[in-house]
Amino acid sequence: MILAIASETAPLKTDSHGVVRVGNTRVTLDTVVTAFLEGATAEEISEQYPVLQLSDIYLTIGYYLRHRSEVDGYLLERQQQSAAIRQEVEKRFSPAGMRERLLARDYPHA
Repeated sequence: MILAIASETAPLKTDSHGVVRVGNTRVTLDTVVTAFLEGATAEEISEQYPVLQLSDIYLTIGYYLRHRSEVDGYLLERQQQSAAIRQEVEKRFSPAGMRERLLARDYPHA
């Protein structure tokens, strides 16, 4: 029996906002790579995100391992964007005292 060797492409797609997603899901590359870097196995990631195919998780991890510097740069850029957005939101809508304001609201009881 001859084994047909074929290279598989990573199931990664960039959406209209520049976010890389895995397969035809809303799960981001960030999510899979972060879970992997925190020590999760592909099977554990699959349990956490059942919408992902196990083979897609392995391909995504393989892509990360082969393109570590590019993916790390992308992840850093995403973290910086997230921090900038968080700062802008907190500047416009201060979280200080939020809990107290919410508790002070008079909600009708059912």
